[in-house]
Amino acid sequence: MASVSATSLTFQPSFIVSTRNNQVSYRTSSFSAISVGSSRKSFPSLRLSRFRICAATPETVQKVSNIVRKQLALTPETELTPATKFSALGADSLDTVEIVMGLEEEFGLNIEDDSAEDITTIQEAADLIEKLVQKKDEA
Repeated sequence: MASVSATSLTFQPSFIVSTRNNQVSYRTSSFSAISVGSSRKSFPSLRLSRFRICAATPETVQKVSNIVRKQLALTPETELTPATKFSALGADSLDTVEIVMGLEEEFGLNIEDDSAEDITTIQEAADLIEKLVQKKDEA
């Protein structure tokens, strides 16, 4: 049985950040070539990985916070942050449905059930709203 070992490994890291439409997009690259054994066969580089981070505007986060405060009848003293979980505020599944309905009404959107199930924090709700508003504007 023949053994194969890597004799050369080329790595070209890169990190590119760009912002567009209130979203941050960055790319990273990894291996550019791997040479194996004495034959020096080289494999093409792996494709670039792309990740998108959606960061909702402070205005959207504030509107979502106001809707959550209203739907859950929270006092003005109740601290709300983007990371606040609805469950930590005592919200059950019916409360979450009412929050989603309030978001739909406020922003003039239709939030699909699959997307609504993924909302557990104020930030997640605000990010989803930004994404849906952007899609609506592009249509």
